[in-house]
Parts: sequence; structure tokens; C-alpha cells
Amino acid sequence: MKPELQHSVRLLTIDAEYEGQRIDNFLRTELKGVPKSMIYRIVRKGEVRVNKKRIKPEYKLLAGDIVRIPPVRVAEREDPVPSNKLSEVQPLEAAIVYEDDALIVINKPSGLAVHGGSGLSYGLIEGLRALRPQARFLELVHRLDRDTSGLLLVAKKRSMLRNLHEQLREKTIDKHYLALVCGDWPAKQRAVKAPLRKFEMPTGDRVVKVDTKEGKPSETRFKILQQFTQATLVECSPITGRTHQIRVHTLHGGHPIAGDTKYGDAQFDEQMGKLGLNRLFLHACRLRFFHPVLEEQMTVEAPLEPSLERLLTRLTKR
Repeated sequence: MKPELQHSVRLLTIDAEYEGQRIDNFLRTELKGVPKSMIYRIVRKGEVRVNKKRIKPEYKLLAGDIVRIPPVRVAEREDPVPSNKLSEVQPLEAAIVYEDDALIVINKPSGLAVHGGSGLSYGLIEGLRALRPQARFLELVHRLDRDTSGLLLVAKKRSMLRNLHEQLREKTIDKHYLALVCGDWPAKQRAVKAPLRKFEMPTGDRVVKVDTKEGKPSETRFKILQQFTQATLVECSPITGRTHQIRVHTLHGGHPIAGDTKYGDAQFDEQMGKLGLNRLFLHACRLRFFHPVLEEQMTVEAPLEPSLERLLTRLTKR
């Protein structure tokens, strides 16, 4: 990639759309192709100023702020999705279940990461940006594990992103998942409240464990939908949004999710594999949230993919 020098200082006036955004995140958008380390360096050295004053990376912008951006060497950005890979992201178009000027709701397929990184050149958000090259703003509102399928919110405006993040903080967005778990989920077990802690392995892999001393408060509610001789189909409603929360809470309850290579039961997975399961049986099936532009509650649903439906027909009901 050939570096290109931006020769002049830029003064940008912040409008209401960007109010509340951290200056470091704002600069990462404005200075595409600039390494994150350089962004923090120019902030730390005082080369970036807000209203002629030095600021810290965590400073949150206000409408009317004047941001000074110094000349920096910007690398020419490569396309997030190579042109010879565009056909691979084209199916995402059919996976969009709702779209308007401010929001996309997409039914993410299992096996697709939400963003590139960790050896992946691109993920769902890069794929959407390739499909919507004219969109000035596309950002994930929340995330799903790579192996989890289902509904995901993508904001097309910063004001929508900010509003939905506020709803997530206030726990007013209802998320519902379908999971097939090992054995008989007890009818009395309507919730798991086990604090979770994230560990970074030497390989860079993330593992989440229950930690009653240092874990963060976490809660998932469960409802039995159908019991089978070997398994139970449950609806899971996470109250908090920790990494791998449902997967670790079902494991903690003694009933790991089918097809979970990280937290699952190998013998159970082998049995389900013989019946045709080749993925994690966890699907974000329903989202309920307030749409600030339409000023109404929205409920969006996504059915199980056919392979999971077929698996259920092969199980013996109790």
C-alpha cells in the first residue's frame, strides 16, 4: 500500500450526529488507513485538539466542538472485500429481513464472523459495506458469535447507533434465542445467574468461565419449548450481554448446547452429528426494540434454517 500525505491541517465542526462519540473512535473513522497506534500518539502529543485544547482519547464529543486534525500519512485502503470475493457476500442481500434509511436487520448465517480480524480478511459488516458502497455509515449495534446464526442490528446512522446502544444499556431490547441443549432441561430452572469472566488464552483464543469472585453479573432466562429423549429445545433470553453468555450458562446448568466445539459435550455432539447437525444449534430468533425514527416498538423474527428444522424432526419427542 502506498502512503499518501495529507498536507494541511483540517478543522472539523462536530454536528449533533456525532455527539457522544469518543474522539479516538471519531479519528479512526476520519483517518481511515492510519494505524490505531498513530492515532493515540497524535492525541497524546496534543496534535489533535478540541476547541484549541488538548484532550484525552476517551473525550466524548459535543455538538459544536471544533476538532483540529493534523497532517498525517494515510495508507491507501484496500477494499474490505476483494473484488474476486464479492460473489461470496452477495447472499447477504437475501439475508436482510428489514431495512430503512436508519437501520438494517439481517439474519446472519452460522460460520460468518460479524467483522474481519483474527486471520479473517472480512466479516458480515465488511460484506454489507461492499454491498452498500454508497452508505456513509454502517456499524454493528451488537454482536453474535461466529457460529451463532440469527438476527443482528446494523445502524445506518450514528444517531440510530447511539439510541440502540442506550436501549441495550437500559436492557429494553428483548433478545430471544433458540438452543438445543443436551439432556432434560429441568422445568424449575427458569434462569441462570452465574457471574462470568473472560480469559485470554496464550493462543489469543477467548474462553469464558463462571467466576463467583471476579466475574461480571450475568443472567439468562430459559423456557422449555420441546423435550426430546436426548435433548431439550429451549428459548433463551439473555438479560445481560456477556461474551458467550448463553453457551456458558447452559454448560453451567449441566446442559451444553449441541454442536458447541468450545463448551459442548463431545458424546452428545457425536450423536447429533449422526443426525445431520454440523454447526452450533444456537439461533437468535426474535428481537424487540423501539425504533426512534418510526417511534414504535418493532418485533423482527427469523425462523430456524432448514437443516436445524430437519434435525428436530429426527429427534424423538417425549
